[in-house]
Amino acid sequence: MSKKEITIYDLAEKLGLSAATVSRALKDHPAINSETKKKVFALAKKMGYRTNKFASNLRKQKTNTIGVIVPRLNSPFMSSVLSGIEKTANNKGYNIIISQSLESEAKERSNVFTHFNNRVDALIVSLSYETDNMDHFQSFINKEIPLVFFDRVPESINATKVVIDNFRAGYEATLHLIEQGYKDIVHITGNIKRNVYKDRFEGYKRALTDHNILYREDNFICNDLSEDAIYNCIHNQILTRKKLPDALFITNDTSAAFALSILKENGIKIPSKMAIIGFNNDLISKVTEPNITTINYPGYQMGETVARIAIEKIDNKSEKDVTSTVILNAELVVRGSTVKR
Repeated sequence: MSKKEITIYDLAEKLGLSAATVSRALKDHPAINSETKKKVFALAKKMGYRTNKFASNLRKQKTNTIGVIVPRLNSPFMSSVLSGIEKTANNKGYNIIISQSLESEAKERSNVFTHFNNRVDALIVSLSYETDNMDHFQSFINKEIPLVFFDRVPESINATKVVIDNFRAGYEATLHLIEQGYKDIVHITGNIKRNVYKDRFEGYKRALTDHNILYREDNFICNDLSEDAIYNCIHNQILTRKKLPDALFITNDTSAAFALSILKENGIKIPSKMAIIGFNNDLISKVTEPNITTINYPGYQMGETVARIAIEKIDNKSEKDVTSTVILNAELVVRGSTVKR
C-alpha cells in the first residue's frame, strides 16, 4: 500500500461515488443508506484512511484539546490531579496534552509556546520552582484563551486559580505538634517564592508566635525536597545538632517518609524522640511505620475542579471572562508519627 495519505477522493474513485457522498457516509449522515456506509467504512479501514481533524478543527476554530503543564509527573499528588483532569475532560469530549516543566522556567516557557502553537482550547498550569517572569502567558491572555492555574499559582496574573488554604494548613499542622507537646519544630519546605510553600511557612510561624514559641531561623530549611536534598538535610542539618529538634514539619509526604526512614536507621524513635508530620496524604504516608500524620490535599478533586472551570470558560467564550480564586478544603489527618503515647 502506498505511504501517501489517503483522501476521500481516493475512496470515492475506488467506490465510484462522489466525494460528497463519501464525506457524508464517514460522518454517518442519515441521508446515506446503511449499505453505502458499510462499503465506505470497510474501504476506509482497508486503505488506512484517517480523518483530517486538523483541517476540520481549523474550520471550527476549536481543537477539543486542553493543555496541562505540571512541574513534575513523578509526584503522587500530581498524578491524582491529572487523573481528575483527564476524567472530567474526557467526559466532556476533550483530550488533554500533558507536559512537565521539570521545575525550569525555560522549559515551562517552551511548553507554553508549544501548547499555544498546538491551538489548545485552554491551558491549565501549576508553576515551576524557578518561574519569576510570567510574560510567556501573555499570548494566551491576548487571544483570550482560557488560562487556569492550580496549586502553585501566580499573584501577578488575573486568572482563575484553584488552591487550598495553605496558610491555614501550615498553621494547623504546627498547632497539632504544639498541642502534642513539641516545641523545637523544624520546618523543611520548598522554594518560598511559590505561594504553596510561602503560605505554609507563614502558617507555621504564626502558630509558633500564637503559642509564645520563639521562631528560630535555623529551624527553617528550604530545599527542593528531592531525595538527595532530604538525605543531606537530615544527615548534615538535623543529626549534627548538639540538641536534636523534637519535631519535623516537612511539606511533602514522600520527603517525610524518606526522612522517617533515615532517622530510624540512625536509632531515632518516632515519635518518642522526634515527631514527623508531612503534607498531601499520599499513599506512602499510610504504609510507613509509624504511619505519618499529614494534611489531606484533595488532588483528584482539584483536577476535577480545574478541568470543569476550563471547559466552562471554553463553552462560554462569548461571555465576559470571570476570574476568581477557588479554595478547596484541606484537613489534618492525625496518625502515629506525631501522637505521644
